[in-house]
Amino acid sequence: MIYSFPPIVDENCRVLVLGSMPSVVSLERQQYYGHKQNYFWPMQFTLWQEPYRDDYEVKKQLLLRHHIALWDVLASCEREGSLDSHITQEQPNPVDALLEQYPSIQTILFNGGKAFQSFKRYFPHLLQQFDWQQMPSTSPAHTMKREEKLARWQILLSLCGEK
Repeated sequence: MIYSFPPIVDENCRVLVLGSMPSVVSLERQQYYGHKQNYFWPMQFTLWQEPYRDDYEVKKQLLLRHHIALWDVLASCEREGSLDSHITQEQPNPVDALLEQYPSIQTILFNGGKAFQSFKRYFPHLLQQFDWQQMPSTSPAHTMKREEKLARWQILLSLCGEK
């Protein structure tokens, strides 16, 4: 059994980005999106026009400074390797409780299809209560070009009140 990380969140967050479950490399590094080829962190620095830093604390502060919370839909699962398609015996995180605890969160962005499918299975009622959007996965296994991913993820700028 593998387990996800605690959320990155504070009382000022307006957007919650939900992934599915950390990859093998992320679990080893104890960092969200810890695989060097995952585009999540480079994309965040690009969106917010800040120089990329590979310091995890700096990464977390970047999100919070721009009112973005980060968590995974799943709390635990069985999985060989890192592919979402290999996930079995999944158990959800208490996303509903987190959203209740942080009422400033108004929008949920799903980082990829598995995150959305799992959320829809466990929290269908929340899809009517929140604005949400399924985003292209930042995983290197998702074959969309980085420029296309960046263009789609630019929605964060308006959701977080930057543009």
